[in-house]
Amino acid sequence: MDYNRAKEVFEQYLDGYDRENDKVRLKIIHTYGVVDQSTELAKRMKLSEEDTDLARIIALLHDIGRFEQLKRFDSFLPDTMDHAAYGVHVLFDEGMIRRFVPEDRWDDVIRTAIARHSDFVLSGIRDEQTMLHAKLIRDADKLDNCRVKLEDALETFVGAPAEVIGAQEISPKVREDALSGRSIFSADRVTLMDYWVSYVAYFYDLNFRESLDIVEENDFVRRIIRRIPYTNPATRDTMGELEDRLVEYVHNKI
Repeated sequence: MDYNRAKEVFEQYLDGYDRENDKVRLKIIHTYGVVDQSTELAKRMKLSEEDTDLARIIALLHDIGRFEQLKRFDSFLPDTMDHAAYGVHVLFDEGMIRRFVPEDRWDDVIRTAIARHSDFVLSGIRDEQTMLHAKLIRDADKLDNCRVKLEDALETFVGAPAEVIGAQEISPKVREDALSGRSIFSADRVTLMDYWVSYVAYFYDLNFRESLDIVEENDFVRRIIRRIPYTNPATRDTMGELEDRLVEYVHNKI
């Protein structure tokens, strides 16, 4: 595996899309952010050179389906396109994977990791190396999404400014799940605040101690939650309670 060669091919692929579009630019930066997080996790976990290279390749390709989704629908919403499934289609059904990785020995691992990276629940994978990489890409994806939630324009990925988001209510099901230590099922999100809650409740789904270390080291829970001014009193109370529970959850897991 040659990551630098694969990166060159990826950059050529991106030439087919509008790099000046805010959403496309966000996803390009996110892709390389996930590569960085995968590299950091592999280092902390002391993975082999092969698994480190494999993790970097998977990170590079995990959201390749997003760009066509944005070109067709200008949306990240899952009801417009299953970007993971489309990515697998482009890479394996159309054969593009050979441009990135000439050998086929890692195809099953790469295919499964990309196909499952945005599943609500990860289960049914029996091969140890495949499960490792399916978990690794999910964690790296969430860790770079912390950067997205802190740095990128809320209008780009949520669709509204902070003051509009924080004035909304949290749906009862979303509130219950978040305060009960569960991630949020995408179909249960109704309000913009539901989306914002889901962006912190995904800490419950992190797989590795090393991932939780990064969350605590960077104080991601407090920083993300406090980016929004909660002018809705019930929402403000819920987010305060959720912050306390998530900070405790992360610390206790470590």
